[in-house]
Amino acid sequence: MSLFSRLFSKHPDYPPLEDTNPAAEQLAAIREPLRKLASQVSDPLEVIPSEGTAYVFVGKPPKRFGLAWIHDGEVSNFKTLIEQKGLKPAALQGIVDKLTQAYERSGGATRYVSSIGDRELVVTPNQDLERTVHDIMERVEA
Repeated sequence: MSLFSRLFSKHPDYPPLEDTNPAAEQLAAIREPLRKLASQVSDPLEVIPSEGTAYVFVGKPPKRFGLAWIHDGEVSNFKTLIEQKGLKPAALQGIVDKLTQAYERSGGATRYVSSIGDRELVVTPNQDLERTVHDIMERVEA
């Protein structure tokens, strides 16, 4: 990566995700839905992979972001959650606040760079962050 590429990069200079990293295998399992998501948004993507699922921070966490999750080959997001659970704006803001705190606590997590198609994305294979985000999303009620 050249000096100018580093200066104008959207994220720090993370190392590439090696094929031997277990997170690479987890990404391969969700490649198609992740590719679909990447083609639909232009914002930066940060993927927290897990077995057969992933949480994807869309935008620039912890300040401005959305969240998508991939499960059973389907992509869901806050809009889906609002439709399914009938959430009010205050409830959604509470979820965003909890996700912000979880993301901030993961600041020291190891992050990598990978790509899907022509999109570069950040991969954060962190079980604590994945588990916390999962717990937050599982506890969502209308």
